[in-house]
Amino acid sequence: MVSVGIVGLPNVGKSTLFNALTNNDILAANYPFATIEPNTGIVPVPDERLQKLAEIYGSDKQLPASVTFVDIAGLVAGASKGEGLGNKFLANIRQCNAILHIVRTFHNGEILRHDDSEVNPASDIETINTELILADMQTIQQRLPKLQKESKSKPAIREQLNYLESLVEQLKTGIPLSSIPNLNVESIDDLHLLTAKPIIYAFNVDEDTLTNNEKQNKLSELVAPARCLFVCAKLEEELKGLDSNDAHELLESYGVKETGLEQMIHVSYDTLGLQSYLTAGPKEVRAWTIKKGATAPQAAGVIHTDFERGFIAAQIVSYEDLVSAGSEQAAKNAGKIRTEGKDYVMQANDVVEFRFNVSK
Repeated sequence: MVSVGIVGLPNVGKSTLFNALTNNDILAANYPFATIEPNTGIVPVPDERLQKLAEIYGSDKQLPASVTFVDIAGLVAGASKGEGLGNKFLANIRQCNAILHIVRTFHNGEILRHDDSEVNPASDIETINTELILADMQTIQQRLPKLQKESKSKPAIREQLNYLESLVEQLKTGIPLSSIPNLNVESIDDLHLLTAKPIIYAFNVDEDTLTNNEKQNKLSELVAPARCLFVCAKLEEELKGLDSNDAHELLESYGVKETGLEQMIHVSYDTLGLQSYLTAGPKEVRAWTIKKGATAPQAAGVIHTDFERGFIAAQIVSYEDLVSAGSEQAAKNAGKIRTEGKDYVMQANDVVEFRFNVSK
């Protein structure tokens, strides 16, 4: 399952956006640190393909892929030293695949700041990034004494120790680990370092900025080459509870094509290099998330490890060909269903039935 941790300063709209994205009702108050305990929401990935496949197969259930969002308390400058609520809540997003950094860009006298300064996106971004870097330095430095002790009797540990020490020096310069060329991910995997994760920036903007390319470009430049998107928490709140047609009709009145949720999911999938394939039958149709470039056995393993271990072949038809044919049998008669082996690289719109031997 894909998971995204939400960070930002207090009162930038994190909880408001979290509520809108997850159709939840956590406290979104106009004062710093309204969020104390981490909030988790699991949301389905919008996928029109499932309904069409369900009609073809007469499926009882539709099971979309899902994304987990984790909203933690706002960070402030000095969080690593205990300012505000400190950085203890960062532990709750260390297992996440990516970080979503919410940045408020508009002025509103009714919204309290964590301090008395003016809204300054560039400064806010720097504050959060600094705290993430300091948190990673703390995590690595806590590991070093153990490695220093082990390296005396195990020369192989010395290499890992030297590498982690070099990362600390890099972090001291203000460079996040994700910016380091050829980062050795395997050597730091168990540390779950925050700045090694992809960071996506979500600018919380007013309605005018939603369709103002000039303003958006200026904001994009603040975080380039990182991916960013533009959402309006106020508008997202209005969308909450509306059905899909009404929601998109309201969006179109603002000149916007996708909801904040749809944007965040699409950008998250692109950033993490993910895609989904489909399985279908009378009982259910389902979308499964895999890495781009995954082979058929690897895709089967997402369903169950036994499927990967005992993989024999995959019967595949493209979603477009299946819908065009109108049924699986018609697609088979038209020669659109094919059998692929272990080396086949999965495509995003593949509808698959795996063949496997459970005794392997």
